[in-house]
Amino acid sequence: MRPMLASPAAAPPTGPSWRHEVKWDGIRAIVTVSGGEVSIATRSGADATARFPEITGSHLADFDDIVLDGEIVALVDGAPDFRTVMHRLAPGGGRSRMSATSPEDARRMARTPVRFMAFDVLRAAGHDVVTMPWSARRALLEGAGVADGVVVEVPEAYEDGAALFAATLEQGVEGIVSKRVDAPYRPGVRSEEWLKSVHRQADTFVVGGWRPVAGSLAQVGAILVGEVTDDGLRYRGRVGTGFSASSGRALLEWLTPMPQCPFTADDLPPEDLEGTHWVRPEITVDVTHLGRSAGGRLRQPSYKGLRLDIGGARG
Repeated sequence: MRPMLASPAAAPPTGPSWRHEVKWDGIRAIVTVSGGEVSIATRSGADATARFPEITGSHLADFDDIVLDGEIVALVDGAPDFRTVMHRLAPGGGRSRMSATSPEDARRMARTPVRFMAFDVLRAAGHDVVTMPWSARRALLEGAGVADGVVVEVPEAYEDGAALFAATLEQGVEGIVSKRVDAPYRPGVRSEEWLKSVHRQADTFVVGGWRPVAGSLAQVGAILVGEVTDDGLRYRGRVGTGFSASSGRALLEWLTPMPQCPFTADDLPPEDLEGTHWVRPEITVDVTHLGRSAGGRLRQPSYKGLRLDIGGARG
């Protein structure tokens, strides 16, 4: 079953017909338990069961028949961090958790345990409940005993969307999802009965490297950006969206190659080192993002354009 999706909104809706939840920065997942066997499917339908032994080995295996919708998250200093749940490598480097082929591989690769934020129930005790209104499914979810406070949680739903939206901005969380209390669950549908309101910030960063689109050295697929500190250029992340063919070519014209990595203030993840062309840290760009992780990396950054009025590390 494919998950129901939320439509974008400029601001949270108001009124008693809506309830509001935190929008978790993680991996959307459908968790199915049948006869004590736990399986996990991503939003695309891909099987991710082996990658998350924390969930498959949790008390969910005690259920006989239940299907849950939710988000797999990793919390860093109390806040969800998408990079950690996707790519955090085991000590000493190596592959990411998402490349794991067995629970043993996943345990070895992951530094930070994940947890499952269950925010909907689609099937329980042999009955499909997707046609029930959200309010009834929510009551069923809260009473099902799926939360253990460690691996599986049922996050709170709030009546005041504006207050929750303001709180998530202050706490550096991605945003909120608002749901109509009378809405059924519509598998695979992006519905206006669920609305997402997200925070985006705009900042200026120095370009330290770029990566080409596969098969073309003339097209920018991503750039590596950072900020100038007293210790040198500190890495803030890889920006891989927001480029058109023309904006990528325009950016390349301003970049000057250099032989070594200019990010001297910290170490880059192995997956960001591979295939990167280093450039002199002279050019700055505007980037929008959904805040920063606990380690200072940008969350969901998008390229907005050149800033030729602002110098880089040399200016």
